[in-house]
Amino acid sequence: MKFVQTNKAPSAIGPYSQAVVANGMVFTSGQIALTPAGIMLENDVVIQTKQVLVNLKAVLEEAGSSMSEVIKTTIFIASMDDFVTINEIYEEAFGSHKPARSTVAVKTLPKNALVEIDAVALVK
Repeated sequence: MKFVQTNKAPSAIGPYSQAVVANGMVFTSGQIALTPAGIMLENDVVIQTKQVLVNLKAVLEEAGSSMSEVIKTTIFIASMDDFVTINEIYEEAFGSHKPARSTVAVKTLPKNALVEIDAVALVK
C-alpha cells in the first residue's frame, strides 16, 4: 500500500491521505475547491467544480494514474439545482471516457463546498 501526497493539490484537511494506491488501483479522497495553497474558492459552482477536477487530476497523476483510467466516481453536491452545470463541466474533464458514477445531494460539505468528487482508478 502506498499513500499519495502531491503539492499540486490541497493537503488533506484531516487525518487522511489524498489517495491510497493498493493492488493496482488508486482510491482518492474527496476533493473540494481548495487551491493547492489551501484557499477555498468563491461560492460559485462552476469555479468550484473546475477546481475540484483539477485537484482530482493532480492526485491521480501523482498516484500514477489519469482521468482516462478512472473506473468510478462519486459526486457529492450541496444542491441538486447544480446537477446540470456540474454534469457539463464533468463531461468536459472526462471527454469520451465515461466512468461509472454516483451523485448524491448532501446537506453540508467540508468548508461549505458546493461540490466534492472522489474516484477509483487503475494505476498504469
